[in-house]
Amino acid sequence: MNNKSNYKYLLSDLSSLKGVGVKTTKLLKKKKINNIFDLLWKLPKSYTDRSLSSKIKDLRIGETQTVTIIPKKYFFPRIKNLPNRVVCVDESGEMDCVFFNSYEGYVKKILPLGKEVTVSGKIGIFRNKYQLTNPKYISEDASLIKQKHNTYSLTEGISEKVYNKIINQIIEKLPILDEWHSKELIKKFDGISWNESIIELHKPENKDNYKKNFYKRLAYDEIFSTFLVNSEIRKKIKRIKKKNKRLNIKKQNLIIDNLDFKLTQDQLRSLKEINNDLSSSTKMFRLLQGDVGSGKTIVSLISAFNTINSGFQVSLMAPTEILARQHHNLAKKILPKNINVALISGKSDYKQKKEILKRLSNHEIDMIFGTHAIFQTKVVFKKLGLIIIDEQHKFGVNQRKKLSDKGGDNCDVLLMTATPIPRTLTMTMYGDMDLSVIREKPATRKPIQTFSKLESKINDVILFIKKQIKLNNQIFWVCPLIEESKKIDHSSAVKKFEYLNMIFPNEVALLHGKTNIEDKEIILNDFLKNKFKILVSTTIIEVGIDFPNANVIIIENANKFGLSQLHQLRGRVGRGNKQSTCILMFKSNLSENAKKRINILKDSNDGFFISEEDMKIRGFGDILGFKQSGIKNFKLADPIHNSNLFLLAEKEMKRIEGANESIKKFKPLIKLYDRADIINDIA
Repeated sequence: MNNKSNYKYLLSDLSSLKGVGVKTTKLLKKKKINNIFDLLWKLPKSYTDRSLSSKIKDLRIGETQTVTIIPKKYFFPRIKNLPNRVVCVDESGEMDCVFFNSYEGYVKKILPLGKEVTVSGKIGIFRNKYQLTNPKYISEDASLIKQKHNTYSLTEGISEKVYNKIINQIIEKLPILDEWHSKELIKKFDGISWNESIIELHKPENKDNYKKNFYKRLAYDEIFSTFLVNSEIRKKIKRIKKKNKRLNIKKQNLIIDNLDFKLTQDQLRSLKEINNDLSSSTKMFRLLQGDVGSGKTIVSLISAFNTINSGFQVSLMAPTEILARQHHNLAKKILPKNINVALISGKSDYKQKKEILKRLSNHEIDMIFGTHAIFQTKVVFKKLGLIIIDEQHKFGVNQRKKLSDKGGDNCDVLLMTATPIPRTLTMTMYGDMDLSVIREKPATRKPIQTFSKLESKINDVILFIKKQIKLNNQIFWVCPLIEESKKIDHSSAVKKFEYLNMIFPNEVALLHGKTNIEDKEIILNDFLKNKFKILVSTTIIEVGIDFPNANVIIIENANKFGLSQLHQLRGRVGRGNKQSTCILMFKSNLSENAKKRINILKDSNDGFFISEEDMKIRGFGDILGFKQSGIKNFKLADPIHNSNLFLLAEKEMKRIEGANESIKKFKPLIKLYDRADIINDIA
């Protein structure tokens, strides 16, 4: 078998395995196990040690025991439903092996009279005599039984014995693949090969042994395969030659000078990085990442101005219409009057939309704002030079790739996210993109004061709200559920609305997942215009929308949320110049993790620090933004335990890119880790 067919064996269909028929294949595919390679990551949850054998007289009832016996006599009753029984002996005593629903021929075959046989199973007792019922492990070859047997989280319909047989068959036939890493790199894992690592991984005693070199080697392969793919996508985008945009920095600085606030150093640095991309001959594919309220939008609008000023059009896509309208209003406020901006809205009538589309196709509109509808085929641009997408965390790698192709060669792409995530995750999720990060908050933004309050002290909170309303401030009140649930003891948004409306009549509105889109827009706009003082909402309140007059947020059952989500919710306030407050309400008897989360939030307003802590407490699969991204396909690698491996992969990738090395030798690695659909043209 050469190297090429070796890795192809691992990607072959499950039906090529001995003992795996149509039924078993279907059962495995239900668990997303589609080929032999997938089965390798179905790791044992524990193991049963059958290596130590006992004499019959020393057997312990209720425990799994291994014993070597000689079948002495059969009892095959003629009465239906009675079990078949085999009397077995060793030099110390006598026991029965009992079989329900088994044929005589089968029993005689596996337990032949007078021959030494090793059996293993849970020992019972019946009428003062040891008994083994339906033993699964029986063999004349004791070495097949006397070992540690893996226990798996079983797929329904497949027994542990069958599972072990399938896995053992794969391990026995495991191909020896040519090493894809350099000798220097492999030394870091004590020279262990991929093949040896897989064998070690499946040894029962190595369960959860993630500090060992075999585990680290396999985790590194996963991480590095992602880096390889991202590098290839980056290269493909960079190979696209575009018409560079001629920027007028003097005109840009006039806009900056006219703002009623000063840009932070992070904003200025990010703008410079974007400008370098716009004015280069290679296509920009950049992520602008910043914490809530860090001022990403203003950076993107100045970038849009520079693009328009160089003769191109710009489109800005937001996740919701209200956010698109807010961006549109800000653009009208800060951009010169000779720049034509427009908004495509669901509320616009047919005639109005038709007129906007006509003007857009004639380049009479410089910048268009809207939701995903602005990427429909009927929306035609004369000279699109920049696509800006706000809150893009739901875009996967493939979607981003299509997006980068959409605007043509001369169109740059800027994506923005207000979901701060740890660097290890950024490297994985957005490794195909260049990155600009805004950590600093504008000087006018005061840190949000965060307090925790027992639910039983709600009267104190009501008094605080009354004072805030007298000062003409507005309040968000966030509840986890829409309706009361008997199973989960959470507060209900509907119930809370009714309660608050009695105390503050005509001052409270309600927003939840069942509110239709039109009503939602009306409610949010009315809140923005200060038509009512309290908005009771589930967690659907929009990321990124500015409500400058809202300076208090109350989050019920705060212990039920993750840190990152709490931080994102808290970011709904603190958008104006007033001091803002976040009150985290909880029931008594908090878990240690819940106490940790609340204390971290009280101590810090830094979203990047909070996301790191969130990952430590909850695990990387649950972090806001990461979960939706669909990137959580690591089988072993963990951004906390293996952060050093991420840095090692980054260093190695830079070395390969710097030396302009071919990645052909990594083809098996990329194919195995199922990312070949993105770069399937590797020779």
